[in-house]
Amino acid sequence: MWSNISAAPFLLTGFPGLEILHPWISLGFFIIYVFILLGNGTLLFLIREDHTLHEPMYYFLAILAATDLGVTLTTMPTVLGVLWLDHREISQGACYFQAYLIHSLSIVESGVLLVMAYDRFIAIRNPLRYTSILTNAKVVKLGLGVLMRGFTLIVPIIITLSGFPYCRSHVLSHAFCLHQDVIKLACADTTFNRLYPIALVSLTGFLDSMLILISYILILKTVMGIASGKEQAKALNTCVSHISSALVFYVTVIGLTLIHRFGKYVPQVAQVIMSYVYFLFPPFVNPITYSVKTKQIQNAINRFFSFHRIGA
Repeated sequence: MWSNISAAPFLLTGFPGLEILHPWISLGFFIIYVFILLGNGTLLFLIREDHTLHEPMYYFLAILAATDLGVTLTTMPTVLGVLWLDHREISQGACYFQAYLIHSLSIVESGVLLVMAYDRFIAIRNPLRYTSILTNAKVVKLGLGVLMRGFTLIVPIIITLSGFPYCRSHVLSHAFCLHQDVIKLACADTTFNRLYPIALVSLTGFLDSMLILISYILILKTVMGIASGKEQAKALNTCVSHISSALVFYVTVIGLTLIHRFGKYVPQVAQVIMSYVYFLFPPFVNPITYSVKTKQIQNAINRFFSFHRIGA
């Protein structure tokens, strides 16, 4: 069918050995998909419409919600296509583009969590100068910096990925395209594509997580210096949502990294499940965390429904 096997489309994989259960598995994925869209969409709507949320903390939260939506909208169409319709083929160009978006948005999310930690650091360490330090212009610069970092650092490996010949099996291990999955199929010297991601993870995910940890050590030191226990609890409470989001993201990153590193010792189904946890759990949990733990978000939701009840 394909005279040049190197140009043949890639084949996506669902849950190996559980193909008969794909329709039922897809139902769970679809429900999670809907909740992610509703949860993050609601956060974006509230932050846009409620003037009390027009603060740096919530602007960064809006970027986080948009990033989570981007990751979900990038991965779920092919996942549901495989599970619902057994549509496994994906063109090489579409595969490279999907991998580019997935990896770029992952770096963006790590960067957003870092600037959110910076926001909490300024709010607690320098509360009187908070508005003068985190001006709207500064927030825009930080947001653009995070986006530019995420969407430029991935370009080199995607460009090289698209230039490789693929003469082996074209079957991928997931229902979406990942760089580390595609590179295994290349018939060329992939040294750069194996080393660059290691350096990238070290300079983004690892460095970001260390800076977040340092910021919270300094925040804790400041909070412990507050005389009132009630004020200490109030200060720390403003950080709970962000700490939860950071833990969820970085724990799943570490889990996925270990799975890929020691994949030969782990059943393939476990590897597939962990990849879905990585891409779906943070976008699913973040809106719930911020809705439950952030009083301002709760008040915005109450105001919205109260307004519509009065209007009715």
